[in-house]
Amino acid sequence: MKTKIFLTCISLTLLTGCNKFLDQEPLSQLSPEQYLSTEENIAAYATDLYNTFPVHGTNSWGRWSDDNNTDNMAYVTPSDIFAPGYWRVGQTGGSYEFTTIYRCNYFLDFVLPLYEKGSITGIDPNIRHYIGEVYFFRAWQYFAKLKALGDFPIITKTLPDNLEALTAESKRMPRNEVARFILSDLNKALEYMQNTPPVGGTNRLSQDCVHLFKSRVALYEGTWLKYFKGTAFVPNGPNWPGKDKDYNKDYSYPLGGIDQEIDYFLTQAMDESKIVADKYGLVDNTGVFQNTANEASNSYFDMFGASDMSTYPEVLLWKQYSQAAGVVNSVVEFAAAANQGWGMTKSMLDAFVMNNGKPIYATGSEYNGDSNLTQITHGRDSRAEIFFKKPGNRNLHSSPGPESYEIEPYPNIVNSTSSMKYTTGLTIRKGLNFNGAYSVRDRSIVGCIIFRAVEAYLNYMESCYEKSGTLDGDAKKYWKAIRDRSKIGDYNITIDNTNMITESQTDWGAYSAGNLVDPTLFNIRRERRCELMAEGFRSADIRRWRSMDQMINTPYHILGMNLWEEMTNNADFLKSNQDGLQQNKNVSPQSFSKYLAPFHIIANNRVYDGYRWNMAHYLDPIAIQHFLITGASDISASPLYQNPGWPLQAGQGAQ
Repeated sequence: MKTKIFLTCISLTLLTGCNKFLDQEPLSQLSPEQYLSTEENIAAYATDLYNTFPVHGTNSWGRWSDDNNTDNMAYVTPSDIFAPGYWRVGQTGGSYEFTTIYRCNYFLDFVLPLYEKGSITGIDPNIRHYIGEVYFFRAWQYFAKLKALGDFPIITKTLPDNLEALTAESKRMPRNEVARFILSDLNKALEYMQNTPPVGGTNRLSQDCVHLFKSRVALYEGTWLKYFKGTAFVPNGPNWPGKDKDYNKDYSYPLGGIDQEIDYFLTQAMDESKIVADKYGLVDNTGVFQNTANEASNSYFDMFGASDMSTYPEVLLWKQYSQAAGVVNSVVEFAAAANQGWGMTKSMLDAFVMNNGKPIYATGSEYNGDSNLTQITHGRDSRAEIFFKKPGNRNLHSSPGPESYEIEPYPNIVNSTSSMKYTTGLTIRKGLNFNGAYSVRDRSIVGCIIFRAVEAYLNYMESCYEKSGTLDGDAKKYWKAIRDRSKIGDYNITIDNTNMITESQTDWGAYSAGNLVDPTLFNIRRERRCELMAEGFRSADIRRWRSMDQMINTPYHILGMNLWEEMTNNADFLKSNQDGLQQNKNVSPQSFSKYLAPFHIIANNRVYDGYRWNMAHYLDPIAIQHFLITGASDISASPLYQNPGWPLQAGQGAQ
């Protein structure tokens, strides 16, 4: 039977060159054996999978909004995830789907036999590299499922369009087995791939990217098992729903118990992250924001908004954009304005210590407070200084687009246009490029970082401490390197001056399973939070750390800028916000807090009284349609089981 294969020409590396496909026999007339028999075609198939990476898009701030719905960042409207009862089981859709997994299995089913027979024409190392990439992308997809759903079916072959066969393969495997499968696929990727890809340079996956991703997966699962141990969220835990299915009722951990499994994953995380951390240094940081074109540039700042990231060795993989190819984004437009309505939190700002290494509240910190927006990062960690925007700073070194600011204004916190509203009054310029031409809608070509070597430093530090309760020589070396680049004092000064009660008031990472962690672990988490700010790690981190239990009983209010202490007397600030402040409209009342509380403005807002949590929300619910299909319309006959706390009824919230 002929199979039609759909490919798109736009990719990370093949921005041009798709015309070659126009001269070929129509794909609908080719069998998979015919199509997937050349290096060029399997390269195209693998290249298309790069479109599954989350990257910057058009008409948006891109990846920089990915910390939304955490203690780092908030949007104009809150998420149902923090309003128990509002997030509900769907009838259809959701995270339980196999679209890209199927694409990977389809490729491997056809290509591996052809490769083993020597039936693929081309350069052998290149062919092997593209096969390795597909193994990587299958692992990438399975990691997304692990984070969203935990236990998940492990399917390695394309399945016949037969209900009985599909149902038989729908058995959810214990989450640690899914994580082990991911690591196995990544080992396959390493076996096939070269460390220098055939084309594309750092626009294409390398072995070092795979090592880094392995460390990420292993750290995720090791810490999840550690902090959810003794709950229904781990295999064989009390009320684990998998135990109710015959295929899982006799499950035992591969190494004997959960503690051995935790140690296995943390060891893997250390080993894999060390490979990368020892190979790559960190890009230099002057510690100073380049406010004008005549001032010295800062390579660390520039790295995040460069149009060509290949010159930064810390960047292991990035997506390239091109106006000529029509592959563009709008990052600069929104970085030079209100961040498209996403606002950073007071909690995120407060996480950055002073340049002497002390937290802002510590005796002798020399902290000047946050009442004056132009001074909020004075004397702080240089990452806060260069990335947080302050009124009067220059965003662009040439004329801006119609919705961007050449000079950063005082924030408009009452704007009725969501994309122009400074939701919390605090915004950042991470990812900004000073070229004003890029600030026009969908004319930006700044790249998008996918893998950065510093993550390996952070993964090693954390996995080392989680495994042994201490920092070895390598962990200390990596932490010092990060601190040195950030122009701040010894991390031991920070640890010695950390007050966990104070930190727990704003930073969710102070908690695991409702208990305060020790100051060393907390500051490892703090370092990760500050270094990876707005890069999309925080949501996964606070889940694997089990850092939201405290909100089950104690609500948490998102806070932003210091509004009522000094800014309400600032003439420049009042120009943009006079009406809202005079009428006490679209701002939170001074009687509630001197800090802007964006969700404590309208009383019928579902999080008006603060964010709340439900244990079930650590995982997504599975939509009812999937139970009905796999159970032949009988939910109880399905091999699937619902995630802990979620009901088997559409339209209902977690229990």
